Amino acid sequence: MLHLIPAPLHRFALKIAYRLRNRLRSATGKARDGVTVIGRDFDGQVLLVRHSYGPQDWFFPGGGIANGESPEDAARRELMEETACEIEGMKLVGVIEETVSGALHKGHVFEGVVHDMPEADGREVIEARFFPTHSLPEPLSRYTREHLRMWQARKS
Repeated sequence: MLHLIPAPLHRFALKIAYRLRNRLRSATGKARDGVTVIGRDFDGQVLLVRHSYGPQDWFFPGGGIANGESPEDAARRELMEETACEIEGMKLVGVIEETVSGALHKGHVFEGVVHDMPEADGREVIEARFFPTHSLPEPLSRYTREHLRMWQARKS
């Protein structure tokens, strides 16, 4: 239904919603648990996205876990929503306690193989691409750096 709204108006609404959500988190000290997906291609490159709202940093795809949704289902849904990609061999890398907008947050970090070419929807995500881990784009978000370190430590 949201795709019936013109893309520029949708992006504007996302910016407002982002600010309101951050203020609510800060005021209540509560944040919805979330997921991060470290999708890699066959060459080992990782999939990163830039959102149309919030900081213009590069992030791994991810988002909040809906009520009644498992972290695994949320990871698959968020990856599909943000990049139009599916993931195979998905497994949990770890769970990390983070502070997001002044609120505690439990992040479930997953990894797996993505066969598809990512497509930014031009609404929530304005860019989605694979990058080699030795040449990641800047600015890379603090959360992305932390999740990347956790993933690389598990691989070693």
